[in-house]
Amino acid sequence: MKRQTRKRRSMLYIPGNNAAMIQQGGVYGADSVLLDLEDSIAPTEKDSARILLKHTIPTVNFYESEVTVRVNHLDTPFGHDDLEEIVPIQPDALRLPKIESAADVQRVIQKIEEIEDRHNLPHDTLTVHAMVETAVGVENALEIANASPRISAITIGGQDLAADMGIVLEKGSRGLDYASQRIIMAAKAAKIDAMDTVFVDVNDEDGLREATRYAKEIGFTGKAAINPRQIEIINDVFTPTEEEISKAIDIITAYNRHKASGVGVFALNGKMVDVPIVTRALHVLELADIDSETL
Repeated sequence: MKRQTRKRRSMLYIPGNNAAMIQQGGVYGADSVLLDLEDSIAPTEKDSARILLKHTIPTVNFYESEVTVRVNHLDTPFGHDDLEEIVPIQPDALRLPKIESAADVQRVIQKIEEIEDRHNLPHDTLTVHAMVETAVGVENALEIANASPRISAITIGGQDLAADMGIVLEKGSRGLDYASQRIIMAAKAAKIDAMDTVFVDVNDEDGLREATRYAKEIGFTGKAAINPRQIEIINDVFTPTEEEISKAIDIITAYNRHKASGVGVFALNGKMVDVPIVTRALHVLELADIDSETL
């Protein structure tokens, strides 16, 4: 299965039983909407939320937003039913909570593919996001990221992980730094996305911007949101600035010119440009939706 390439700057959590928000999911501006059947849904509401998503996902226009459903863990009374109802409608992705090993991922994917086979569906459309929420999962991040070609992203579940570690996440806390960096490095090695956890104070816009900037700085490719008001800030931080875009265009234009004459390393504005610099410039242009082939 080919790895999906998507822009996932922002991912908006929407409770799977909130019909109004689901109907509006595509207009909030998030790159991905995460329709939740897990933590935001009470046990007594699980069945109705699952059926609601089964019937609304195929009919709602989510526009350009990726549609992801967070299912319950297979060891709960709800996980198998979630897969049986959601896999046949083929959203873009499933988010798998509380993953601790490659075996956890492979067990779910085996179940997904059994359902796909029964419905005559291909195995190369629906991807999965692995959610790491425990210390064991953090230590196994690389094997999780490489567990299957169907994994397109790995994400950190900050609140559950903090609880597992016995710590409190205060504003500006760096208690999850080790876990974040281990998950990011695993994602980079597997060439998949690394999504940061939510920022829980929806009224602290400055705090959200600072946290998002830090997430970008250490290598996350996007961040989850719990309120539509957070999306604009997250997208803004993860979108290249005009200056970054201009520099990237200059680098790729010069690279194409030098490549045509057989030169691999060159100087631009007094600074050396080599393959890593070119790779970074190409990534900036990709985020900015600029086709480097036209430069």
